[in-house]
Amino acid sequence: MSRPADILPSTARRFGDRVALVTDDARFTYRELENLSARVAGALAERGAQPGTVVSIFSPNRWEWLVAYHGALRAGCVVNPINGMLTAEEVGYVLNDCGARFVFTTADKVEAVRDVATPIVFGEANVVDGALSFQDLLDHDAEAPVFVPAAVTELCVIAYTSGTTGHPKGAMQSHRAIHLNHAYTATMHVRVKEDVLVTALPMPHVYGNCAVHATWLAGGTAVVMDRFDAARALELIEQHRATIFEGVPAMFSMMLAHEGIASRDLSSITRCTVGGQTMPVAKIDEWEQRSGAPLLEVWGMTELAGFGTTHSLFAPNVHGSIGIAFPGTEIRVSDPDEPDRRLAPGEAGELMIRGPLVMLGYFGNEQATREAIDGDGWMRTGDVAYATDDGHYFVVDRRKDLIITGGYNVYPAEIERVVAAHPAVAMVAVGGVPDAVKGELARACVVLRPGHTVTGQEIIEYCRGHLAPYKLPRIVLFVDDLPKTSSGKIMRRELLKLWPAA
Repeated sequence: MSRPADILPSTARRFGDRVALVTDDARFTYRELENLSARVAGALAERGAQPGTVVSIFSPNRWEWLVAYHGALRAGCVVNPINGMLTAEEVGYVLNDCGARFVFTTADKVEAVRDVATPIVFGEANVVDGALSFQDLLDHDAEAPVFVPAAVTELCVIAYTSGTTGHPKGAMQSHRAIHLNHAYTATMHVRVKEDVLVTALPMPHVYGNCAVHATWLAGGTAVVMDRFDAARALELIEQHRATIFEGVPAMFSMMLAHEGIASRDLSSITRCTVGGQTMPVAKIDEWEQRSGAPLLEVWGMTELAGFGTTHSLFAPNVHGSIGIAFPGTEIRVSDPDEPDRRLAPGEAGELMIRGPLVMLGYFGNEQATREAIDGDGWMRTGDVAYATDDGHYFVVDRRKDLIITGGYNVYPAEIERVVAAHPAVAMVAVGGVPDAVKGELARACVVLRPGHTVTGQEIIEYCRGHLAPYKLPRIVLFVDDLPKTSSGKIMRRELLKLWPAA
């Protein structure tokens, strides 16, 4: 097995009748999932999909998402997973940029995609004009194609990150990078066939994708929530005797704060993972005391098809650390101004990574690729970190202006691009402010045009039609001017000086 497309055929042979997936409305064995994905692959091929055809999936978590994903991979297609929370404007950009031919989606999202790619609709599709029915694909007995890439380094997935220039970039992930990430995660966290995973992580996100597939590699069961709810998550852990829960810090914080946690039996848990942003050590300690199991921190990026570091289950769990490098992966801390100069343990610099997990580049964006990956294959992560003598890494800051809210990546430029289009806005700059639950919230500093008035809530509502809910600015501060450099560039790092007086 060397490709993501091999996972279901292989696990179906080894664990055919074991339960692989549980959702609120369905339950499937490995053999059932393999048969369904094979039907999707055959149906796609009959409708003109060929190796290299880009197939998007734009939907919240549901069982059909995973069947579509594996069906497209089995047909040799390049998969483009899209965050189900994106607006029509945002998803339209992604579909156009990657050249998607088909897009799996839900009936309520067809209008956002029908003019760009052929929709294949989950659920009831007979009332949706101009769309194909996912059920029709499953009902059609088409022979599944057998696709074998010329090399495992070929393109497998185009996963879009938030854009630092106002538009997202498509990280090109190879078959090898995705497979190795699942395999190393399963190995480092010691996944076994008796494991039961509960997670609400979104499937389009590399964390959610890796959580499920690392479990499947071992023959375990994945209980996937369509969205996170603290009470429901605690209920599912107890109901299914879950051995693993994986999520972002806000999920653990909300479960810890839920009044029902004291009455829930968490004794089945043997380890959990947390990633997406830094989790306070005090919260890690509290969760470990509640569950009686270690909480292992992970660090990764879309550009790595998942993780680059984590803790091995049986090794010392150093709280506050993102762990050690995955096997076959090189990590170093470099001088931000001289990336070739490696810094000594304890010195903070830019975290850099090299190895088979690193993306092939940004789709259709050679300049951004050159800026991210040097000639020797080292990729700049934008994270400021330091290493210890024993090889553990600690992330302390970010060089870029990335805001991480509830585990989602939000770039100020995306928000600024929308706010600046409001007729009352002269200038805008966006930065993050700490939040006890979400980690950070996006705060917009706005300079109004002379003679114009608008409220902060009106600005937020204006953004709602253009941005996914998690990207909305949560606070709007009106100021007379913004801090700038001598060349007129806005200095986001100086925005914090404006906020205490607000």
